[in-house]
Amino acid sequence: MFKPVFFLSFLIICLSGCQSAEEKTSDITIKVSFSDTISSKAQDGRLLLMLSANDEDEPRFQINSGLNTQLIFGMNVNEMAPNVEQTFDASDHGFPYVSLADLPSGEYWVQALLHIYETFNLSTGHTVKLPMDNGEGQKWNRSPGNLYSKPFKVTIPENGDLEIAVVMDQVIPPIEEPEDTEWIKHIKMRSEKLSEFWGRDIYLGAHILLPKGFQEHPEAKYPLMIFHGHFPNDFGGFRTVPPDPNLEPDYAARFKVSGYNIIQQQEAYDFYKRWNEPDFPRFLIIEIQHPTPYYDDSYAVNSASQGPYGDAITHELIPYIEKEFRGLGEGWSRFLYGGSTGGWEALAVQVKYPEEYNGCFAACPDPIDFSAYVLTNIYEDENAYYYKSDHKMLEVPAHRDYLGQIQSTVRDENHLELVLGDKSRSGQQWDIWEATYSPQGKEGYPERIWDKKTGIINPEVANYWKENYDLRHILERDWDKLGEKLKGKINIYCGDMDNYYLNNAVYKMEEFLENTSNPYYDGEVLYGDRAEHCWNGDPKEPNHISRLRYNSMYVPKIMERIAESAPPGADLSSWLYP
Repeated sequence: MFKPVFFLSFLIICLSGCQSAEEKTSDITIKVSFSDTISSKAQDGRLLLMLSANDEDEPRFQINSGLNTQLIFGMNVNEMAPNVEQTFDASDHGFPYVSLADLPSGEYWVQALLHIYETFNLSTGHTVKLPMDNGEGQKWNRSPGNLYSKPFKVTIPENGDLEIAVVMDQVIPPIEEPEDTEWIKHIKMRSEKLSEFWGRDIYLGAHILLPKGFQEHPEAKYPLMIFHGHFPNDFGGFRTVPPDPNLEPDYAARFKVSGYNIIQQQEAYDFYKRWNEPDFPRFLIIEIQHPTPYYDDSYAVNSASQGPYGDAITHELIPYIEKEFRGLGEGWSRFLYGGSTGGWEALAVQVKYPEEYNGCFAACPDPIDFSAYVLTNIYEDENAYYYKSDHKMLEVPAHRDYLGQIQSTVRDENHLELVLGDKSRSGQQWDIWEATYSPQGKEGYPERIWDKKTGIINPEVANYWKENYDLRHILERDWDKLGEKLKGKINIYCGDMDNYYLNNAVYKMEEFLENTSNPYYDGEVLYGDRAEHCWNGDPKEPNHISRLRYNSMYVPKIMERIAESAPPGADLSSWLYP
C-alpha cells in the first residue's frame, strides 16, 4: 500500500479539488431539455453540457484531453422525457474544471448533447445500457440519432451567478452508406455468434478492394490482406483519378505539413497505379467494420463484456468474404497488418489464431506488454495517475511530441472519459482497453483496472489482463505450444519517440523474442529514430508519407513469406497473372 505521507498528500490535493465548488460563492445553474418536436419518447443516455471560450467550431467538436480543450460536464439520464429539464449545477462532474463553480468569468458558447443509450439483454444474463453504433464508428459528437442544441453565447459575471436554459432541438442525421464501384465492394453480414451474445442482430462489415483482372480471371483465387484499424467509413487510400486541381491546400498540424490533403490524394492515386502494374501481385485487401457499443472497433478478440468478436471475425466474416470474392481460404494465404489499435489487433489475432493467418505486420501497436501499459506497470505500480513518492505528487504523462513535450496526463485522459461516460462507456481509448481486457462485473459492465477518480490499481483485474491479453506474457508462457506455429510470422515496428510511449512495451517484447529458441521467432522488430506515432517500418520516408502506404509496403515481405511457407500443392499461380 501507499506510505502514509503519500496518501496524506494525495488526500489533500483530492479534497482541495473536490471542495472547490463548496468554497466558492458562485451559483451557476444550467437547465437542459429536448424538444418534443425532435423526439416524443423518453430517452436513456449520457447528457453532456459543453462550453467553449471561442466560436472557432461548435463546442462538441472542441473537446479533447490536450492543452486546447474546451469544457464539458456530464450526467446519466434515465427515461428523460421531452420538455422536462435536467439541471447542471456545481455538483456535476466536469473536465478540465471539476465543477461549474470553478469556471472563470467571461463569455462562453454553450451547447448540450444527449448521447443516447439502448438496452441490451446479454446472453450472460445481464441487462446493460450502451450507445449503439449508428454507422459513425462510435463518435459521441457525430452519432446519428443523438440530440443536440445549436451553440449560443452567454456571459458568466464576476460573481458567478447565472441561470440559463438550453433546449436541444436538433438531431444528428443518418450517414449514407458508401456505394460499390468497379474496384471497391462493400458487404455486411449478420453474425450468429455476436447476435446471440448481444441479444439482438449484430452485423459485421467490410470494404473489399478487388485486384486488377478480377472479372477477367474467374479461375483465379486470391490471398487475403487484412488491414486492421479504427472504423473505416470506406476503403481509404485508393483513388482512380489524379488529385483535384481545385483542392484548397490544408495544414496538418499533427505533421506540420502544408497541403497534406493534396499529398493524400496523390498517394491514393499512386497506389491505384501501382495496383495496376503488371508485376504487382494480385491480392484481395479488406478493411473491416466491427464497432461495438463500447468503441469504434472490438479489438478483434473475444472478450467478456464485448462478446466473441475474435471468433466472429475469423470464423464467420473472413470465410464469408473469401467465398464471395474467391479468396484462397487457407491460413497460409491470409496476412494481417495495421497501426496503433490495428497494430495490436494484427499481433493479437496472429497470436490468438496462430494457424489461421500466415504473418502479421504490427506497427506502433497499443501496449503489447502490460508491465509497460503506456508508462504504468499494472502489476507492480499501485497508482496509475501518480508516480510513487513520499513527499512529491508527480503525474504520469500520457502524450508527448518527438521532443518530449507533454500535452496530457493519464489522469487527464481518464477524467475526461469519466465525464463522457461512466461504466467504461465513454467510447474512448482507456475505456475500450477495459471493455476488451477486463472480466465482466456484477452489473454486466467491465471491471475497472483502476479507480477512475483516484487511479488506484486493482491487482485482481491486472492479473486477469495478464493471463488473457498481455501478448508478451502469453507468448512467453505458451512458446512451447505456439513457437512452431508463429515462426516467421511476427513483425513489429515502432518509433522510439512514439507519442503514447508505446515503444516501451515493444522493447520488452523484442527482448523476449530475441531470446526465443526451439524455435527462434525468426521475424523482425524495427524502430524509427525520433519517429512519432505511428511509424510502420519505412526508414526512408517520414510518418506522414509512410502511413499512407500500408497497402503496398509489406507486399514484398508477404510474397517472401508465401514462397517459403506455402504447403505442397498450394495455388501459387492462378492469382499471379500480369
